[in-house]
Order: sequence, then C-alpha cells, then structure tokens
Amino acid sequence: MDWEFTEDAAFLALCDAFRESGESSAIEFLANGEGAFHFQDLAQNAAGEGIDLSESNALEEFQQEVIDTMEKLCQG
Repeated sequence: MDWEFTEDAAFLALCDAFRESGESSAIEFLANGEGAFHFQDLAQNAAGEGIDLSESNALEEFQQEVIDTMEKLCQG
C-alpha cells in the first residue's frame, strides 16, 4: 500500500478514541459504534487516496493492518 494511513486524521482520531475507550483489543474496539465510525472514515479516506477496498479480501487486509498498527502505536 502506497498510502501512509497512520498520518491520516481519521486514523489519529481512531487511535485517540481507542486510548480513551479503555478497550484493550483493537478488534473489539472496531466492532463497537465509535470504532466502526472512525474506521469507516479511514476507509473512505483510503478510497480517496486511490486504495481499492471494494474486494472483501482487500478490505480485510486493510482492516488487519489497521488493527495491528493500532495495537502497536495506540495502546498505553
């Protein structure tokens, strides 16, 4: 992926909300309303950057990358 999503405002908002939620699992956080809302914004921004997430496996890969990055960068 050529787009550095960690610099996107939607990802930063997602990380802030994750920290504030007290949730320990990024996947659980993305499953709830606020996490899902921020992830949807991030996915829309990805599309705006030319990232094609229309195939389910591309979306799953992107979501997993976001989850891994959230757990690495946004906890603590």
